[in-house]
Amino acid sequence: MSEQTKAGTDVPPDHLAISPRSSYFDADVLQRGVGIRFKGTVRTNIEEYCISEGWVRVQAGKTMDRHGQPLTLKLSGPVEAWFEDLGEDAPVAKA
Repeated sequence: MSEQTKAGTDVPPDHLAISPRSSYFDADVLQRGVGIRFKGTVRTNIEEYCISEGWVRVQAGKTMDRHGQPLTLKLSGPVEAWFEDLGEDAPVAKA
C-alpha cells in the first residue's frame, strides 16, 4: 500500500453525521472515533460536520423538534477532523 493511499484511508470523510436518519451517517467511521476541532477548540458535542463547507451542527440545549429529534444550530467556521484511534500523530482533514 502506498503512503498516499494509506493516508487517504486514515482521514475521516468530508461530511459526517451521528444520526442514523442522515444520509451522511456511517457507523463504521463513527466506531473508530472521530475528533473534531472547530475554530481551534476540540469539541465533543458535534451532531454533524462538513469540512469543505466549513460548518458544524450542535444540539440547541434540550429542545426537540416535532419529530422528537434534537434541535440543532448550524455554526460556521474552520473545521478539522481526525481519527482518535490513531493517537497523537493522526492525519488531520481540514479545508
